[in-house]
Amino acid sequence: MIHAVLRWVGFALLATIALVAARMIWPGRQELELDLFVLALGTLGLIVLASEVRRIAPPAEESMLEAALEPEPPEVQPIAELNRLDRELTMGSTRAFDLHYRLRPVLREIATARLERRGLNLDSGSRAVQEALGEDLWELTDPDRVPPDNRLAPGLGLEGLDRTITRLERL
Repeated sequence: MIHAVLRWVGFALLATIALVAARMIWPGRQELELDLFVLALGTLGLIVLASEVRRIAPPAEESMLEAALEPEPPEVQPIAELNRLDRELTMGSTRAFDLHYRLRPVLREIATARLERRGLNLDSGSRAVQEALGEDLWELTDPDRVPPDNRLAPGLGLEGLDRTITRLERL
């Protein structure tokens, strides 16, 4: 605030020097010179005041009105199929029952699609199919796989699930 006052005093000093010079050059116009002097001081005072207000309270990046008028971004809806697959992977990794009845059909569907690109049929159970799938994946996708006796037995676990998915990706 002190700098603003000093600036205004500096401007006032310049205006006073201009007033004295005008009186020396045109001595007969005192009323007009005084009016211009007061007008100049007031204008300079308003400029200093406006710059000080801007320094104290800078303008906002965006007005609140503009922000209120902008439409809300649409809420991202999760993909239901991905949520379902995530649940099946989690449950299949922990319980043998969920592995057999929930995750196994998904694994069979993926394996069938991947094997068909090679001209193989998963349900044929041929030696080429078993070699392509590997022992662990074949055991899970075997059409004659027997459901687990103990429904609460552990599932694949995270490592087994990781190996199975990696094998499917390689097909």
